[in-house]
Amino acid sequence: MKTTFSGWRYLWKSEDIRRKLIITFVILAIYRLAANVPAPGVNFEILAAFRNSTTGQGNFLGFLDLLSGGTVSNFSLLSMGVYPYITAQIILQLLIPIIPSLQRRMQEDPREARRWQEKWTYYLAVPMAALSAIGQINIFNSLSIQSIGQAILPFGFSSETWLQSTTVLIAMTAGTMFAIWLGELISEYGIRGQGLSLVIFSGIVSQLPSNLASLLADEETRWIMLVLTIVIIVLTVFAIVYVQQGRRNVPVMYPGRRMGSRMSMPVKGTLPLMVNLSGMIPLIFASAILQFPTILASYFTQSENPAVADFFIGIQNFFGATGTSNWGYWLIYFFMVVIFTFFYTSVLFDQQNYGDNLKKVGATVPGVHTGAPTQKYLSTVQRRITLVGALFLGIVAIMPFLLGLLLSAFNLSAASSQTGIFLVSSSGLLIVVGVVRDTFQNIDAELKLHGYQDSLLVR
Repeated sequence: MKTTFSGWRYLWKSEDIRRKLIITFVILAIYRLAANVPAPGVNFEILAAFRNSTTGQGNFLGFLDLLSGGTVSNFSLLSMGVYPYITAQIILQLLIPIIPSLQRRMQEDPREARRWQEKWTYYLAVPMAALSAIGQINIFNSLSIQSIGQAILPFGFSSETWLQSTTVLIAMTAGTMFAIWLGELISEYGIRGQGLSLVIFSGIVSQLPSNLASLLADEETRWIMLVLTIVIIVLTVFAIVYVQQGRRNVPVMYPGRRMGSRMSMPVKGTLPLMVNLSGMIPLIFASAILQFPTILASYFTQSENPAVADFFIGIQNFFGATGTSNWGYWLIYFFMVVIFTFFYTSVLFDQQNYGDNLKKVGATVPGVHTGAPTQKYLSTVQRRITLVGALFLGIVAIMPFLLGLLLSAFNLSAASSQTGIFLVSSSGLLIVVGVVRDTFQNIDAELKLHGYQDSLLVR
């Protein structure tokens, strides 16, 4: 009788894996503790009054809090998390196909090119963190002045406030770099390659208890909302896993090998092309782009010209309010996610250079010439299957809006507040599921490397 067993039962018995897991949990705990350290100079009474205001800015705070674990609305030193690093990484990846010298470097020496890219990602993350900090402070102060008439944090570079402003800017930038450093420590000494993803994951998961408490706050609708949320979460997770695991297997013929005086027959294989090659990056990039109008408008909302001030306040309100009534914002968000999915997938796919790589090993796609024609054919196939992934990401992005409409159709009074909760359950779930899947695959690979792999015992 044959019995199958999994190496996961030996997860804690492997000393090396146990050490990596402990290091990972300890570093994540340090990150969550540091996330509660406030930025210097914040007036928390004004911040609390702003958060409790009913001027519609709660939706914007909920949007900013989506991936930060509540650090934005608490004005923590780690308010920006690791996203300046991710933004810098995306910018460099987008520059590679545009600048010919960078593209040649990636093709000639990929390992050295990756080192160069990592180094400049760190350099670029510093100014990106500083700009993000300035934008975040200006947004908060502008919205706070509009709603309660007072600024949360005196900020400016006049003779009276430049020292305090510089201190806050340096402290928040340092907080971001500290978060990035913790993520790199996890990748080096903990779960390999998952540091930054786990930092983001911890921020999302930390929001779940407060979201659940908010979900159960209304006694009249608590059970209806709980059941509805669970059902939608289960369906969303199923859809995410189904799409993320989706592949289009392109048939490939590999040449036979010479064994002594004989030549083996050609081997038929497949080249799997992912339906969603870009992952969660289009969501992050589109949301970051949509924050720029709010950031820029915050510089002009206090203009002495009333017409100019009203114009930029209107822009800020349009891109800042993410409620169900602002359908124009969600429509723009949907199309930006779809467009960025195609664009980023094209960038990543071109970097793989399947045409030349298959030609080097003598492999061919049946009915297609090797080299450039193969690359063109595979690019066409990738674009076709990316349409499904792009529409899926777009629907995930606007799920809060769709859920708000659904709740309104059932005349539930909690519709507006629960939309913010499901924002974590849609875009956040996409990240959570991806991180959990990648982490499990890494741990499973470590188990197999240490000999704890699935096998068959014969009794």
